[in-house]
Amino acid sequence: MTFADAQRVADAVLYEGYLLYPYRASAVKNQVRWQFGVLMPRSFAEADGSERWQMRTECLVRPEADAGFDFRIRFLRIQVRALEALDGDGNVMPTDELEVDGERLMAWEEATEETVDVSGVPLAELAGSGRDVPFDLDPKQSSEDVLDGAGTVRGRILRSQQRVSGRVSLSAVDAGDGLSRVRIVVENSTAGEGGDGRRDTALRGAMLGVHTLLSVENGKFISLLEPPAEATAAVAGCDNDGTWPVLMGEDGRVMLSSPIILYDQPAIAPESPGDLFDATEIDEILTLRIMTLTDEEKREARATDPRARQIIDRSDAMPPEMMERLHGAVRQVMPKKSFDEAVNPQLGGMPSFEDSIPTFGDAMPQLADEAPVWEPNARVAPELATTLVGDREISKGSRVRLVPGPRGDSMDMFLRGRTARVEGVFESVDDEVYVAVTLEDDPAAELHAWYGRYFYYRPTELEAVDELTEASR
Repeated sequence: MTFADAQRVADAVLYEGYLLYPYRASAVKNQVRWQFGVLMPRSFAEADGSERWQMRTECLVRPEADAGFDFRIRFLRIQVRALEALDGDGNVMPTDELEVDGERLMAWEEATEETVDVSGVPLAELAGSGRDVPFDLDPKQSSEDVLDGAGTVRGRILRSQQRVSGRVSLSAVDAGDGLSRVRIVVENSTAGEGGDGRRDTALRGAMLGVHTLLSVENGKFISLLEPPAEATAAVAGCDNDGTWPVLMGEDGRVMLSSPIILYDQPAIAPESPGDLFDATEIDEILTLRIMTLTDEEKREARATDPRARQIIDRSDAMPPEMMERLHGAVRQVMPKKSFDEAVNPQLGGMPSFEDSIPTFGDAMPQLADEAPVWEPNARVAPELATTLVGDREISKGSRVRLVPGPRGDSMDMFLRGRTARVEGVFESVDDEVYVAVTLEDDPAAELHAWYGRYFYYRPTELEAVDELTEASR
């Protein structure tokens, strides 16, 4: 795993929100852009109070002898695209829109990719004096003539960028138990931007979509989401501000510190034909929505941004077989033996895969030959099935406590520790077991049970509640 291997995911982070459907400059949400990983000029951020001018990454590495690091900080810098029109007398007039030979151009804020590389930094240096790397991106201006079919100049495209200055500070400390805590602080020290107090003005001196790629030689990074037991305390000591590091690849040598929430080993689906600048959406949904745009809306999108033009053209030219690929994919299901070997040692005390499969005894219903495999009740009777939670067998009516794992969502955070009643034990078409529950202290629990609106948890995310012990508390 190298930085190049992580490039597609890093690009998705970099361009998240760059230009949102319907990809037109006139759309309100495309007039309020640049929301992810934004580092404003320090003077503006401190005066405004709601923006940040620096972000901090802290992660753990288990180094070997002569461990060394490469760092890559990536971000976008705004490039203002202005237009001038020339009339028949050669007079130049600023304009927001220019049309030549049926093709439209619109004034817009583009962006260019910027990279700050710091390579071959020994751990000994990081743990000693550390390293500060200032950078300064000069202002730029360029002009491009717009010609008609006869070669006559009809206007100009004027592009400009303001100066962006910053600093990357790198250091490391001993985190105990053979671990080192590596810190990367990225800050925007651009001076003199945003003097009028407006965000859209200050953004021209901002760093956008900032993220960091880290690579270690002779060592391995530790997952902050699912750390080994011996690293739990060290992980708790990591202080990340505005970004969060996740593992890239399986060998632990590369991390991506992202301003967008990701899990370890994030990946772009191989079926995805290209960027849509909204990585939280489903390609098929966005592509179908693009196809519903009118010809005039597509024309405006093409005039808004070269990347928008690519999206529209790609969607219009997409063959049916590629659209079918976007509809869904079947990944290889992990064999039962591999499931046990991979998961049991990490979770400790988790019942084996076979022990978690619902059992029915004499109550197992006979399945009709024509029953579809995706119909849950054709494969399992949830109200009759049982499964193991720890060393306890549970079924409908059992009481459990919710203990979701670290990879849950915000709802898991709110419900952690609550007690619930089991309403059924379900088995998916992938042979995964899920326990359906309703919350005991939910006034609408009976209504939810009647309607079939449940919370679903794996057996490993539950604790069986002893009736007598619970009642005596």
